[in-house]
Amino acid sequence: MTRPAESSEVLWLNPFSGISGDMLLGTLLDLGAPLDGVREAVAGTGLTGWELTAETAPRGALVATRARVTVRDTATERRAAELLDMIGRARPAPVAELAATAVRAIAEVEGRLHGVPAEQVHLHEIGGVDTVVDTVGVAAALHLLGVREVYCGPLALGSGTVQTRHGILPLPAPATAALLAAGGVPVTSAGSAGETVTPTGIALLLAAGARFGPVPAMTVHATGYGAGGREIPGQPNVLQGLLGTGPVPSTPMILVESNVDDVSGEVLGHLVERLLAAGAADAWITPIVMKKSRPAHTVHVLAAPELATACEGIVLRETGSLGLRRTVVDRLALPRHTATVLLHGHPVRIKRGPWGSKPEHDDVAAAAAAMGLPLRAVAEWALRAVPVDPDAGLSSL
Repeated sequence: MTRPAESSEVLWLNPFSGISGDMLLGTLLDLGAPLDGVREAVAGTGLTGWELTAETAPRGALVATRARVTVRDTATERRAAELLDMIGRARPAPVAELAATAVRAIAEVEGRLHGVPAEQVHLHEIGGVDTVVDTVGVAAALHLLGVREVYCGPLALGSGTVQTRHGILPLPAPATAALLAAGGVPVTSAGSAGETVTPTGIALLLAAGARFGPVPAMTVHATGYGAGGREIPGQPNVLQGLLGTGPVPSTPMILVESNVDDVSGEVLGHLVERLLAAGAADAWITPIVMKKSRPAHTVHVLAAPELATACEGIVLRETGSLGLRRTVVDRLALPRHTATVLLHGHPVRIKRGPWGSKPEHDDVAAAAAAMGLPLRAVAEWALRAVPVDPDAGLSSL
């Protein structure tokens, strides 16, 4: 499985007719997630007796994609623990984690409702096959599209009752209602009878960290529609999705600064190391000229708000300074990944950003010394060995 090496895609969902696992999967496929890649992820779980297809489905005045799961499996139900064990085999790891989080949430609410431990809950959707395909399939599609942020409008709830293995239940179904409450999910009326929101649909949204509200600031470059399984009179039963690129998010940070004119270079070097070890995002020293034309230095520290006080204490104690300045700043951090390559058994970490890759100097220096090669040659070798998929983790030469 591969995906764009670096991406900051934003997905916004408009569930004006509700949401389910297969509707969400259909929307992602319609947005361009490769069906073969999704199948590969599901197959990696070891699940057998299933087939996933993407069909063109008219819904009202729109044409959508329906994700259809055909089941040949003979089991009529499986315990949640069995499904979680299979889902845990999916690759890459983030796909398995998202899918498992969704299934675990469903099992926990079902367990509370029926008075049994979550791992003993039996999922009946044709032996749980639909649950595995929908959760792993959606997680894989999000990964393949490079989606990092999910936003969603209010969920449109249908009314009435639904026939289940436990008999007739009110809508929203108890498991659906419990997940809505657990996630603080905003809802509205669908204006129609019948189930429009399923536990799998909500659980996947919550597992993906969806934020609920209006369309976020984004540049839209794809739209998609996932088809529901039935027709709703007067409106298309589809889930609308917009895929685009959002602005680089900023994080509030604290910039701590202090001017010092009687601190040695050895102490300043030690200070930078101590600050970084304490969790500062960055620490650096700049030369300045102070009053009476004295040469001096400014100590700069960039830290998260919760670490700023501790970093200030380190600066004051180590330098003997009588004061410092604190400024609130916004930090823009582009997405980055770290891959590790082995050069004849020597690990070299590679930091990868949107505009290039760079080997960690300390690793390159250690490998170069061990192999008796020039530093520059080892750095170039490491870059050539970087895996195409940043989630591949480790490659070797």
